[in-house]
This record gives sequence, structure tokens and C-alpha cells, in this order.
Amino acid sequence: MNEIKRIDTVQQYNDYFGMETLHPLVTVIDAREANPVHFCPKLYNLYAILMKDPDCGTLKYGRSIYDYQQGTMLFLAPGQVMGSDDDGQLHQPGGWLLAFHPELVRNTPLAQFIKNYSFFSYSANEALHLSEQERRTIIDCMCKIREELLHPIDKHTKSLITDNIKLLLDYCERFYDRQFETRENVNLDILARFEQTLDDYLASNLPISKGTPTVQYCADKLCLSANYLSDLLKKETGVSISEYIMEKRIAYAKLMLKNPSIDMQEISDELCFANPSHFSAVFKKMTGLTPTQYRNE
Repeated sequence: MNEIKRIDTVQQYNDYFGMETLHPLVTVIDAREANPVHFCPKLYNLYAILMKDPDCGTLKYGRSIYDYQQGTMLFLAPGQVMGSDDDGQLHQPGGWLLAFHPELVRNTPLAQFIKNYSFFSYSANEALHLSEQERRTIIDCMCKIREELLHPIDKHTKSLITDNIKLLLDYCERFYDRQFETRENVNLDILARFEQTLDDYLASNLPISKGTPTVQYCADKLCLSANYLSDLLKKETGVSISEYIMEKRIAYAKLMLKNPSIDMQEISDELCFANPSHFSAVFKKMTGLTPTQYRNE
């Protein structure tokens, strides 16, 4: 396995591609202008946004290898590893790359919003696939940022660059919304498998030994990232994943309440409530009835 190359600074990222550093905290690279490179897995301690071209090769993310088409976008947050193993050959990069150090957004409006762009925590198989028009929009945003980098640094530089980065990220959020909507059949399949995962969990002894099913547990079972599953569920059902899991627990509680031989303590234990009083309070909040009232209906 190849050694992982650390990318801690914008200068290091530019050096890898043979590009000039115009700003110490941010860079935009039209990869056609970069030098040929040896592939290597890289640990990014920067934010990185990659729009790949079809001739850029496969990329390795975690233990999986992915082959991308033109206009595919990937988003990396500090601490993530991405890249291909060195095959001993030089390769001409393709596409566009935007990388910026977390210090760039410090004390800017973008600092308050960047955690809301959940696609920075998506897995590589959840990449954003752009239409040709969307691709042109992203390239236009990249060019605007690069134009600002070519301007001498002054008191406006930071705000103009971060505002344009936010504009690019807002477009990506819109395009992800479009992708969720246009993949309805895939989404319905994921939701069906998610529903089955919850049913299997709650029908087993896992609630007693492991507690409430977590978002991460469900995402792992579906081979998705937790953020992607949460965003998909919210867009398809209108509720958060934690609300959905709670609704499922209450649905199971209703079934158990119809069996008079199952007491409140057993229901509370099997569905991971702290105690019968907690179960009763949650049940009433969600149904308008106490468990006893529901049982006696």
C-alpha cells in the first residue's frame, strides 16, 4: 500500500500539482494547467472540492475504488483521505479543484454555515453528478474565485473569496437536492431497506443489549454515510432520522400494548426507554394518549 501524503497547507497542495501559490489559504486549480503527477492517497487537512473529468482515473476512498464520469463532484473536509495508489506512471490531472484552509473562513459568515453543508461528510459513492449546465455554473464560480486570487490582496479579498465559496456551496446544495429528487426509485429502495433494518433491529434482542438503533448503525447496514442517509430521509419524508426512529419505536409500542400479557416495564426495556415513566411521557406526547389509555381503547 502506498504511503499517505499529508496535505496540511495550500502551498503543499499547489506544489503537488506544480502550481503557483497566489494566496496562502486558498487555491483554485484548472487541472489541465497542472503538471503530470504520480497518483497517491492524500490525507487532506484542508477543505477540498473536486470536479473530476473522465480521464482523471479512478479514486480510492477508504477501502473502495470509484470510477468517475465528467462533472462528478467530491467534497472533502479536514481529516479525510482520498486518492489513487501510485501505478508508477505520470498522469495529467483533469477537472477543477478548489482547496482552502479552515483558517480562511474563520471569523467570516461562512464559518457559521460550513457545518451545514452535510455533503462534506458524504461517502465517495454519494458523489454529486452534474448536468452540463450545472457543470458550467460550477466552473463559473471557480473562475470568479480564481480571478479574485489574481487580484492583489487587499481588505476586500477575504470576504469576496469566502462569499464566492459560499455561493458555490449553495449551488452544490441545490444540485444535490435535484439529485435526490431525480433518483426517486433509488431513494425508495434505500428507504425500504432502511425500514427493514429498523424492523429487524427492533424485533431482535439488540435493543436490550445495544440500546436504541443509531443513525450510524443504520447507515453502516445500508453502506451509506450517516449524513447522506439523514438528508435523504428528511427530503423524502419531511422528518429527521431521529424522529423517524422514534416513530418506529412508538409503532412497536402500540403493537405490544395490544398484548395484555406484556407489562409497561417490559415494553420500556425492550424499546430502550429509560423507565416506564419516560416511556409513558414520550408515548403521550406523540399519540395524545397514555399507554394505559391506548391499551384500554
